Amino acid sequence: MQETQKKTWYEDESFWKTFAPTMFNQERLDVTAEEINHIVKLLALEKGAKILDLCCGIGRHSLELARRGYQVVGVDLTEEYLAKARRQAESEGLNVKFVRNDMRQFCQIENFDVVINMFTAFGYFETQAENKRVLVNIHCSLRKGGTLIIDMIGKEVLARIYQERDWHEEDGRIFLRECKMQQNWSWADNRWIVLENGKIREFRFGHRIYSAVEITDLLKECGFSSVSIYGDLKGADYDHNAKRLIAVARK
Repeated sequence: MQETQKKTWYEDESFWKTFAPTMFNQERLDVTAEEINHIVKLLALEKGAKILDLCCGIGRHSLELARRGYQVVGVDLTEEYLAKARRQAESEGLNVKFVRNDMRQFCQIENFDVVINMFTAFGYFETQAENKRVLVNIHCSLRKGGTLIIDMIGKEVLARIYQERDWHEEDGRIFLRECKMQQNWSWADNRWIVLENGKIREFRFGHRIYSAVEITDLLKECGFSSVSIYGDLKGADYDHNAKRLIAVARK
């Protein structure tokens, strides 16, 4: 009998379902419009621009962009998230196309003016070649002069706030998180535990961590002509006060 290949963490629908209430809590949903305000200003988005929301999740950014008249395609691997996004788009009469695909595979040659990749949805793959493939796909999918914006937790920011273990309680559930830095601080091994109704569920996953210099060099290796780094979506300097690592790359 052929052995069934074990799914990786990012292919595991139960992982995304379990942590959806935390990833998309009301506080995060409430700041979506403000985040899009900042993106529109930072990128000087033109009306009617065609935008790819890569790793769109439940579509919170895709839907807000569509509300403002942008042409939007949202891509994600988690079917439950996409189903929720489609239902919301239908209920509001929004014309958004949601596609289930792997970001290592999705590519539409010169079809988009802008690609957004939000909330540390880059660096999932163990080999640098796989992560590079994602950026090459994005570069190919952008029209000449197009722009990519990546929002992630930068290595410098993480080093400043790093805790190996922490926990919090939310809506009657207790979350315990452990993060161990590996490979000379280039890889984060994570262990997340949820306690709810007397049940314990545990998930392990890892992802690559980039510094500002590392992501800049990688983007240029993948063909982008210029890269700007910011400390938040408002365009603050990437310094000791940075909250995020925001990379804006031009084709």
